[in-house]
Amino acid sequence: MTQRVHWLQHADFEDLGCIAPWLAARGHTVTHTRLYAGETPPPVSAFDWLIVMGGPMNIDEYDAHPWLRAEKALILDAVHARKKLLGICLGAQLIADALGAPVTRNAHSEIGWFPVTMTAAARRSTLFAGFPETFTAFHWHGDTFEIPPDATLLASSEACAHQAYERDGRIAAIQFHLEVTAANARVWFEHERPAPARYVQTPETILADVSRFAENNRLMLKLLDNLDRA
Repeated sequence: MTQRVHWLQHADFEDLGCIAPWLAARGHTVTHTRLYAGETPPPVSAFDWLIVMGGPMNIDEYDAHPWLRAEKALILDAVHARKKLLGICLGAQLIADALGAPVTRNAHSEIGWFPVTMTAAARRSTLFAGFPETFTAFHWHGDTFEIPPDATLLASSEACAHQAYERDGRIAAIQFHLEVTAANARVWFEHERPAPARYVQTPETILADVSRFAENNRLMLKLLDNLDRA
């Protein structure tokens, strides 16, 4: 069934990645708001899904990004209207915040390829059905979220205990970036080259095996298929 999907963009160089061709292939109606450019998002009545993407800012930088307040209000409206929600990295943090969970600095920045382990609860999840127990995901984050009330922790990594959660069988949130393609990653590195650290890899290491991005993308499409059926 064709659905109306709206996505929120926080930076001009962070797009939908592999999500875009999936939406096109399904025939869904796709709209988006460039929040960084001052565009105003539509009311919740205008969409069935809301996808909240990542971005280089944190959730409380209101002086630099005043649109964050309106975005949080829209996310909460979408929750109350029982829309489907997908949050990725910053998006997962914003949804957690809207649901009343703290978002804080993580003990470590995590950038590069690091294993993610699914919890026992994930094996019962319809949204994450078909995910392997452990896989290597692409990460790029310094903050982390607590698990919101009535939500379920679904994944962890060595550097970050809270990597994914779901709520109500229609809200899915991931801290890592399954949507990113190799081309996306190359563009990101044009904007920032993070200093290596315990859980921060060099761009050369990250881009050494681009097949990893395709493997991540396949998991992203699996999650999208599951949300589509929700």
